[in-house]
Amino acid sequence: MKYVMVVGDGMADFPIEALGDRTPLQALTLDGFARVGAGELGRLISCPEGLPPGSDVAFLTLFGNDAKAVYNGRSPLEAAGMGVDVLPGEVAFRLNLAAITSEGYPNATMLSHNGGGIDGDEAYQLITDLMADAQFHALMDELHFRIEPTYTFRHVAVMPGNADGMEMTPPHDIVGQSIEGYLPQHAEGILPLMQRSFEVLSVHPINIERESQGLLPANTAWLWGAGSAYDLPNFEQTYGIKGSVISAVPLVKGIARLMGLHAPDVEGATGLLDTDYEAKLAAAMDALKRGDDYVLVHIEAPDEMSHDGDMESKLEAIRRVDARIVQPLLKELPQLGDFRLVLLPDHYTLLSTRTHDATPIPFAIYDSRTTEGMRAFTEDACQSIPALDAGDALMRQLFLA
Repeated sequence: MKYVMVVGDGMADFPIEALGDRTPLQALTLDGFARVGAGELGRLISCPEGLPPGSDVAFLTLFGNDAKAVYNGRSPLEAAGMGVDVLPGEVAFRLNLAAITSEGYPNATMLSHNGGGIDGDEAYQLITDLMADAQFHALMDELHFRIEPTYTFRHVAVMPGNADGMEMTPPHDIVGQSIEGYLPQHAEGILPLMQRSFEVLSVHPINIERESQGLLPANTAWLWGAGSAYDLPNFEQTYGIKGSVISAVPLVKGIARLMGLHAPDVEGATGLLDTDYEAKLAAAMDALKRGDDYVLVHIEAPDEMSHDGDMESKLEAIRRVDARIVQPLLKELPQLGDFRLVLLPDHYTLLSTRTHDATPIPFAIYDSRTTEGMRAFTEDACQSIPALDAGDALMRQLFLA
């Protein structure tokens, strides 16, 4: 038996007036989703009360953890996904290249949590040039602060200390709002780093050129998600299942690696709408053919489009999950024998607010031995089903049936 989990990040939503008071899932006609939706439906509390409704908490739950018991901040998970060790006595931070208005700190407005979608060589050049700035480097030295750069808008920073009491706001939660009420609290030395980053990046040639092209500038390093080291259970020892995780996002890869799952780097996987869906599908099938029994395929694009408030792009992202991941899996998996396929978001991401919501998520389990017919997979289709509330409930329902 093979087990496959397809996670369309943030694809669940509330009804939207522009869609005739329907959600994106309700507004679309998706053949692959409808085949999976004919299976066993359910709901899951992926973000328990008292924890932030985000992918860090949600994926801890999706991998079978009691998030309330193990949650210790977001950034150490992302660090693990980038191969960066966070040791006891250290605190890690997520560093976004973000876009704020020209007023700078503290009066600016957050324009984009991902610097207008900056990626590749431009993103890497900005963060490395920032680290080379004499004043910024001196501030880093004072804190014994180090940054692990990437070729995306997502970076990780680590320094000695403890995350307890630090108050730091995810930039995707305040898009369109003034940053003044959301600056770091009880995090000594962090705000000066952010302020200097704006001074450097706002006049960087890359950002000047971006603005000349009508693009947003990635003009600040926004620090958030402080956390300390994790000790997560081994997935294979817990469930007796060997598996892999296919994702472009360091957070998801980090949880997987901390739990002993294989999380390969897939060329062309960006975490955005233009991600290489076919490469991710091929990586998933290769893992199963090599002997893995479980694979999770994560598509970040619906969440990113929701944070951008872009309804048409969110609809297109969900279409691509269906046409380029789910439908091909339903065609190719029978070659490997019996299988169960789970389709779900990790959490709701609302176009109306451009941020996450802790509403229990819908899921559907397709079983190749029994599932027949078509039924739309939507939030409403699962609404009357009592929500699973144990961290390992979905995994055990998937594996033990």
